[in-house]
Amino acid sequence: MKRMKLERAFTLIEPGPVVLIATHDGKKQNIMTISWTMVVDFTPKFAITTGAWNYSYAALRKTKECTIAIPTLDLLDEVVGVGTSSGADTDKFEKFGLTPLKGKYVRSPLIKECLANIECKVIDIIKKHDIVILEGVAAYFNSHLKNKRMIHAIGDGTFVVDGQKLSRRKIMQSKFPDIL
Repeated sequence: MKRMKLERAFTLIEPGPVVLIATHDGKKQNIMTISWTMVVDFTPKFAITTGAWNYSYAALRKTKECTIAIPTLDLLDEVVGVGTSSGADTDKFEKFGLTPLKGKYVRSPLIKECLANIECKVIDIIKKHDIVILEGVAAYFNSHLKNKRMIHAIGDGTFVVDGQKLSRRKIMQSKFPDIL
């Protein structure tokens, strides 16, 4: 094996789906791109990594809510654009042609063009590591989209895309909670 730079090791395990986090601070809505996410439990708990460097972070802390929107491959350029611009001076919904939809439980908008949206409440912020723990309160899936392939950031400006789906559900069934 060839040794690699340790500071690049994150690129080996980063490729979870890239998500868009929509917020509303009471005056204005915004979107940020996040590639560092984690499912915390079978219950609808998730973690994202973000902090004060992101304009949306203040809204997350203030309102304690957001929406996780999961984009597909056809939104790659919009996802990169959202992630490389600031909500401080840009209406990202308008600039990137994304449609905000009213959620049922949080003020943060859903994003119509995305494959799925999860309305969330912030239940903890672990400042030492800039980790925000979210609890899903409602989830929506856009079954009308033809392209359902999610994108995954490698961390170096490149991406991979979902491919063939392989099932081992029958073999693993005993490990699933009753809700599945």
